[in-house]
Amino acid sequence: MKQLATFTVDGRFLGVDVTRVREVLRPQELTRVPLAPPQIAGLINLRGEIVTAFDLRVPLGRPQRNPNERPMNVVVATEHGPVSMLVDDVSEVLDLDEEAVERPPSTLGASARDLIVGAYKLDGRLLLELDLDAVIANTGPSGIDAEVDER
Repeated sequence: MKQLATFTVDGRFLGVDVTRVREVLRPQELTRVPLAPPQIAGLINLRGEIVTAFDLRVPLGRPQRNPNERPMNVVVATEHGPVSMLVDDVSEVLDLDEEAVERPPSTLGASARDLIVGAYKLDGRLLLELDLDAVIANTGPSGIDAEVDER
């Protein structure tokens, strides 16, 4: 069995391994980072710890969020430290049969398909398992650390 914490981004139902999720936060105030790539929405202050907020819409090729929409924060553990993924809505933790995983659908764009580990067919929905490491590595030439260290 595999447990995925699930959420939506522009109507796409996504999940990540629940063991990587540190916490889920209501919308937080973002501090913009000059010259950051578009997927870096800014920084949040998480009880004194500065955490990069990563907008999943950009690497998934989805349209920008309306300015009046405030995203939720799914804070995940990475080898670079905690990262906040900006999502539209947070759902539940699902128990899934690992043998039920399928290849990412061919209808996904090539860049988005590279960020998906696999797909699970659920009741009337398709759950896409997000590859967190691929999403973070896709930030720049050397990943998320390069974007911060070069400034």
